[in-house]
Amino acid sequence: MKLLNYIIIISLFISCQSKDSGQGQGFGYANQPSVSIDYAQIKEKGVITAIVDNSSTSYFLYKGQPMGYEYELLKRLADELGLKLQIKVVVDINKAFEMLQQGKGDIIAHNLTVTKERSRKVAFTQHHNLVRQMLVQRKPKGWRRLKQHVLERKLIRNPINLAGKEVYVRKGSSHYARLKNLSDEIGEDIIIVEDFGQLQTEDLMQRVADGEIDYTVADEDVALIHATYYPDLDVQTPISFSQKIAWAVRKNSPQLLGMIDNWIKRMKKKPTYYVIYNKYFKNKKASLQRKKSQFFSKNEGFLSPYDSLIKAGALSIGWDWRLLAAQIYQESKFDPEAKSWAGAVGLMQLVPHTAELYGARDPLDPSQSIQAGTQYLTWLDQFWADHVVDEAVRLKYILASYNVGQGHVMDAYRLTLKFKKDPLDWQQVAYYLAKKSEEKYKELEEVKWGYCRGEEPVNYVKEIFNRFEQYKNLVPVTE
Repeated sequence: MKLLNYIIIISLFISCQSKDSGQGQGFGYANQPSVSIDYAQIKEKGVITAIVDNSSTSYFLYKGQPMGYEYELLKRLADELGLKLQIKVVVDINKAFEMLQQGKGDIIAHNLTVTKERSRKVAFTQHHNLVRQMLVQRKPKGWRRLKQHVLERKLIRNPINLAGKEVYVRKGSSHYARLKNLSDEIGEDIIIVEDFGQLQTEDLMQRVADGEIDYTVADEDVALIHATYYPDLDVQTPISFSQKIAWAVRKNSPQLLGMIDNWIKRMKKKPTYYVIYNKYFKNKKASLQRKKSQFFSKNEGFLSPYDSLIKAGALSIGWDWRLLAAQIYQESKFDPEAKSWAGAVGLMQLVPHTAELYGARDPLDPSQSIQAGTQYLTWLDQFWADHVVDEAVRLKYILASYNVGQGHVMDAYRLTLKFKKDPLDWQQVAYYLAKKSEEKYKELEEVKWGYCRGEEPVNYVKEIFNRFEQYKNLVPVTE
């Protein structure tokens, strides 16, 4: 019986140790990668997949434009490596590590703290910066009327006073581990609550500001910029020394790690690197303006003032409204008074002939512009329906035709057939569309519409679909 009791006690002890050690350190993901993918395989595929956070500093939309510290750096990294950037938004930190190990992403570009435990499982890049972890607490009511020394007495300034306090932290974050160690250091329990995986540090800060919880923890740069939004928050009490913030790749991707590290070293010598950092972590006025805007994806999630018109227009032609929005952004950046050098005007940049043909008496009117533009898109769809049966491919024909005219795109279609390529493969059609700017191609009998700067419609289609992917990441299909 004594032996049985001893075994039970030991089992419980091991279970508790395992559970405790796993908290906040991403222990939900595999110790080792389940795939072998390095830079050579990524280069062959032509795409690098980054797992990012959807936060007001990492990755978001503002007035229809993708933005964020991580996003801007990743774009530059992908360009440097000659790769297309694919973004996957994963808020849950443990899930992000799991996806990395499974090969569903190549790099985690969260605001990750480098820890010994994490370093046993993933390889960290050169660190971006050094930050402390800061206690986030609410100032007392009427704090503006208090003298500074009185205010200081009402706030926690010595971490030892966190004993017995309930502190909420983001699930899977390094903040749990730091509070656990702090609890051991002060010899008393801090009640640490890991919140749901979908809640971010900025969400917890808002809950402190709203009085729903009393304390949370945030990295210093994140804490300081978000304290701008909530003047009732205090973020002046450090609970750690400076710690490294970096990105992570799989341990069996040494080539990729080396490429990224070399790029980071070069970037950190350039002013651009610090301009990007300051844009999201130092420019309080711009950050506050975004935070208050209805066109900030972390708020209402509107892309533009014309979302309802765009949704109605997209419904009339059977499109995902975010694709039509991506096209309209490409045309006018949602400016209803936009005018081009070629005489196109309005949200959908209609030339006078097209506007008149489809009943837009005032093409500067957003409603008329979208109505006429979508009718023109319908006509283009009908034009290409007999030639391109695949609807997904046909969308690219339609968009290219909207940009440069269906005649030039039909020339590219004929050239694709002439050279025995597949017209249902848009990349092959795009190749010949781009070639229409070359002398030897425009003389061929298949080219009935003559010269055009074919790279423009090719890039037009590519940029719209790239933006469409960003919109799909951050904006729901329906509100």
